[in-house]
Amino acid sequence: MSGSLRIGIIGGGGWLGGAIATSILDAGLVQPRDLSLSYRREQPHRFAGSFWTTDNQRLADRSDVIIVSVRPADWPPLKVDAYGKLVISVMAGIRLSQLAEHHNTDRVVRSLPNAAAEVGKSYTPWIGSGGVNDRDRAIVCAIFDACGTQDEVASENGIDYLTGLSGSGPAFPALLTDAMMRDAVARGIKPDVARRAVTAVLVGSGRLFEKSGECPADTVEAFVGYRGTTAAAIEAMRAAGFDAAVRNGLDAAFQKSVTMGEHS
Repeated sequence: MSGSLRIGIIGGGGWLGGAIATSILDAGLVQPRDLSLSYRREQPHRFAGSFWTTDNQRLADRSDVIIVSVRPADWPPLKVDAYGKLVISVMAGIRLSQLAEHHNTDRVVRSLPNAAAEVGKSYTPWIGSGGVNDRDRAIVCAIFDACGTQDEVASENGIDYLTGLSGSGPAFPALLTDAMMRDAVARGIKPDVARRAVTAVLVGSGRLFEKSGECPADTVEAFVGYRGTTAAAIEAMRAAGFDAAVRNGLDAAFQKSVTMGEHS
C-alpha cells in the first residue's frame, strides 16, 4: 500500500484494540509514529513511539483511518466528528447508517473480529457503506488480513449472523472443551491430563482442517461410516440434540446482534 497511513484506534487500551494495534504494527502496515490510540483511565505501557491520548477527537483529527473499538453500550456518548474519513467499527450491532450519522462521514465499515486477533488468527467479516471506495477496501483487507483472515459480506444481515458464528470466536470451542473436560474428570481422569488431552484434540483438529481444506461434513461422515467409537459418540450427541442446540445458540446470538443495534 503506497504512502504512509495514519491509523487511530479509539479504545486502543482495550484487549481488542490492542490486538489490532499489535497485528498492524507487526505487519508493517503502519509505523509506530503514525499510530494513535486512546484510553480512558491509565495509559498502557506499550507501543513505544505511538501517540496515546484520552481525547478521542484529537485522535480522529490526526488519523486518516479511525477504528472504533469500544463496547456498544459506550458508543452513543462517543462524540467524534470524522468528517470525510474512513471509520471502521469493530462493535457488534451498530449499523452502517448509525455510524455514518454519528461520525459525520459516508465512508464507514462494520466488522467483527474475534478474540483470536490476539494471536493473528481472527476471522473477520466486514461490510462497507456506499461511500467506501476501492482504496478503503484495500485498507480494510490489509488491517484484517494482519489479524488473520477476512471476507467482505453482501449484507448487514450477514454481519449480524456472523457476529454469533465467528465473532464469538474461541467461546464455542471453549464451551465444548469445558464439557469434555468435566466429563473426563468425572470419570477419574486427572484435571491436568484431561486439559492436555482435550486441548490437543481441538488444536490439532483446527490445524488439520486448515491444512487439508476438507469439508467438515465429509470428515464427520467418514467417521460415522467407519462404525467405531467415534461413530457411536457422534450418533449419541446428535440424538441428544447437538445440532439443534448449535442452531438455537447461533439464532440467539443473531437476534441479540440485531437488537443491540436497535437500542443504540
